[in-house]
Amino acid sequence: MSPDSNPGKTEGTQDTHAEVTKGPDEIEVVDPVSAPDAEGRPRRVTRRFPLFTRDTARPEGGGRAAPRDAPAPARQWPILAVLGTVGLGLLLTAFDVFRYGILLIGAALLAGAVLRWVMPDVGMLAVRSRFTDIVTYAVLGVAIVLLALMAQPKPWLTIPYLKDTLHYTVNSN
Repeated sequence: MSPDSNPGKTEGTQDTHAEVTKGPDEIEVVDPVSAPDAEGRPRRVTRRFPLFTRDTARPEGGGRAAPRDAPAPARQWPILAVLGTVGLGLLLTAFDVFRYGILLIGAALLAGAVLRWVMPDVGMLAVRSRFTDIVTYAVLGVAIVLLALMAQPKPWLTIPYLKDTLHYTVNSN
């Protein structure tokens, strides 16, 4: 059977068993499960996920944070602000002001969570769904801030039961 003898089948694809009648400028799809593709040929529509993914969807809120005609850094200012603050925190940590540097890194992640929550489009700061991004940035930010506050020597935050809980690892006697 040649590809021309069955209009519902294109070369290199599986037979869709769809009967198609072509009018002057229209396509009538008889099979209720098939639908025309971009070129107008009927194809089998399935709800199954494809075996191989050809493209990825943009995350929710992953649009530009500035108009299209703005330069690239201006369009991605939310991620640049978070990364710049993290870089400043790493610089402070490198200059032996580690507690303030680590606090700044945690604050940058918390600011990223707030930006992701408040702004509709945050550019490349959007990685996953809005909820997942907010939870991830917030949990990591709070954990880093708490660890910076409890860091030795002279912790700014002491948790009374922490030494009892970890007494085998904290005390050597």
